[in-house]
Amino acid sequence: MTTGEVPPRIGYRLEPVDLLKGEHRSPDHLARNPQGFVPVLEVDGYRFTQSFAILTYLDRMHGLGLLPDDPVERAKVEALAHAIAVDLHPVCNLQVAIHAVEITGDPDARAAWMQYFIRPGMVAFEALLSSFPGGPFSVGDRPMLPDICPMHQIYNARRWGAEISDLPGVTTAATACGAHPAFAAAHPDTCRPEG
Repeated sequence: MTTGEVPPRIGYRLEPVDLLKGEHRSPDHLARNPQGFVPVLEVDGYRFTQSFAILTYLDRMHGLGLLPDDPVERAKVEALAHAIAVDLHPVCNLQVAIHAVEITGDPDARAAWMQYFIRPGMVAFEALLSSFPGGPFSVGDRPMLPDICPMHQIYNARRWGAEISDLPGVTTAATACGAHPAFAAAHPDTCRPEG
């Protein structure tokens, strides 16, 4: 795929799993993923877990252009995505934040936990962005893995009051992603089950 080219639309069927209701611990979901995590992708008789593995599989199968072809640039872009997916996301997932409330007995612990980790993680991501040309997405003129990975933490930052509005690279990329139809369709408020 060339720069600026729109990737092909891939059909899918969404099966929401409401984490707040504990549906990720249901027997049906645990049969899909014994870890109880989301997402799970079932395609062509295969079942994939772990967001990063799913994204790289889809990228390779459908030529989405989520990572550069050049090995050096690919490693740099992948490392940028890992700064969120590997370093920040695991400590800021819902299960961990809920546990912080359980062990402290403090209902405000979840927000404090999120603020404690999200702000420094996003500040570091912003610093890493400075070595890329940028604009309007994290590393160029089309969305790539470093745009997909931070979107849930940007959502969490806004939800839990972690200040990130002073990070121009992060906010510019988030604005570009928010205007992109694929990101709009995948927004948590759009995908939330009714009821």
